[in-house]
Amino acid sequence: MHLTRKEFLKFLAAGTAAAAFASVPMATAFAQEAPAPEGSVDVATLMAPGPLPDVSIGKADAPVTIVEYMSMTCPHCAAFHNETFDAIKEKYVDTGKVRFVLREFPLDARGMAAIMLARCAPEGQYFPMVSALFKSQGTWAVAPDGRAALLQMSKLAGFTQESFEACLTNQKLLDDVTKVREQGSKEFGVDSTPTFFINGQRYAGGMSVAEMSAIIDAAAK
Repeated sequence: MHLTRKEFLKFLAAGTAAAAFASVPMATAFAQEAPAPEGSVDVATLMAPGPLPDVSIGKADAPVTIVEYMSMTCPHCAAFHNETFDAIKEKYVDTGKVRFVLREFPLDARGMAAIMLARCAPEGQYFPMVSALFKSQGTWAVAPDGRAALLQMSKLAGFTQESFEACLTNQKLLDDVTKVREQGSKEFGVDSTPTFFINGQRYAGGMSVAEMSAIIDAAAK
């Protein structure tokens, strides 16, 4: 569906975010063992240029590429980024073994606003802002006024009132993030967050360091 910036800001301020989006089930539990893939997609199709340029860390020619579809208001996504991501980055990304790509799959208006702000952050600050927002998710995601809470967080990242407003009223960015979400759903079967594609193999739900490491090690062989 096409959401205008006026409708988007109304949902954000009113705290009725989910009404603007199709219902998407959330992963309900962490797997206890390295999960088997739930399917696969063609890697070339998955990595083809989409509505927004991919934001990634790691070597472009790393033997393993991980694409994560996530929502900033998803507690399982926050758990992964707060408890697993840094260890995976140190073990695999920083050593040239993994390229890690984040793609937007907002589940509600607050999730949309948060990821738009990450996109509007200064160059090189997308991942740090995502990390900061995940670490403080329990504050801004449930605040009575989501817009005010995100403004406070954004000012800590260097936004002004003007740049904050300009970002959240950017209709093209709103449309493009929506297209990324729709493409993930329609073309790649994403129906929950987080969903990971590891060299094209699809895994839904949060994972521990050990679980993701086992999958990466197998994919790198």
